[in-house]
Amino acid sequence: MTTDDAAGQLASYRGTIDNLDTALLYILAERFRCTELVGHLKAEQAMPAIDNERERRQLDRLMRIANDVGLSRRFVEGLMTMIVGAVVERHREIAAKK
Repeated sequence: MTTDDAAGQLASYRGTIDNLDTALLYILAERFRCTELVGHLKAEQAMPAIDNERERRQLDRLMRIANDVGLSRRFVEGLMTMIVGAVVERHREIAAKK
């Protein structure tokens, strides 16, 4: 492979990565829109901001998927901890305003 071929292949890979990063952000934005609705419902019904049993089941499910697709369980757990933490914080903010 020539240097020009390698540079072209690298640019192609990076273009794909850029597209996937954009898609991830749109997916996260949609997830947060949905969890915003959950937060308002929980606040209206005086439900707690976090459901530990639901979070445990969800993490178990995601760990199985991580195994299936070859992702690091530590990475997936850290990612979901960060996402769920942001959601719970937002749910608490919503509840405090009610």
